Amino acid sequence: MAALDFYSGTMDCGKSTLALQLDHNHRSRGRVGRVFTSHDRAGEATLSSRLGLSVDAIEVDEHFDFWQHVVGELTQGGRIDYLVCDEAQFYTRHQIDVLARIADELEIDVFCFGILTDFRTRLFEGSGRLVELADRVHTLQVEALCWCGERATHNARTEDGVMITEGEVIVVGDVEQTGLPAPTVGYEVLCRRHHRRRMTAASAKAAALSPDVLPFG
Repeated sequence: MAALDFYSGTMDCGKSTLALQLDHNHRSRGRVGRVFTSHDRAGEATLSSRLGLSVDAIEVDEHFDFWQHVVGELTQGGRIDYLVCDEAQFYTRHQIDVLARIADELEIDVFCFGILTDFRTRLFEGSGRLVELADRVHTLQVEALCWCGERATHNARTEDGVMITEGEVIVVGDVEQTGLPAPTVGYEVLCRRHHRRRMTAASAKAAALSPDVLPFG
């Protein structure tokens, strides 16, 4: 029986790397698949990892019809054994429903990868529906770490290194890297405590250097 699997974790936990590895493993065993993504950091129609690996992919926007695409290829004599769907948090509820239908009715394995919550700590539409429908939900075992060294559980959006909690849900950016200038719009993974305090690595460093944080004058 085909299945709908959801692999989830915070940003910087290796989900896109795993998606690439899973696609490679299945192709190396003679299976034929299709790779989909949405709003990848590397640009349109590309599935990429921070390790520098990438493959061509089919771009999914809010109007993309998975059923029409897959059935269209099959009726033209194409073969599809599995789907790899990265950045699935950006898919609509209806698109996730269709992916479940593809697994059930067309007997095609569907592997979805995505983060659960946005920078406001709210469930993404696609991820929420996957939790409701997936045959299996896998939490990725490579844990991202907060700047304090604790397990990172939340995704924070930053502007010039300062955490923000308002704005458009989908804004493409990348995880900030130690030793490099903070991007205009970036993301940082934080533990819950420091996400609540809006304390990024940059703000923590600034606070440590400020005499205002000392308890005595």
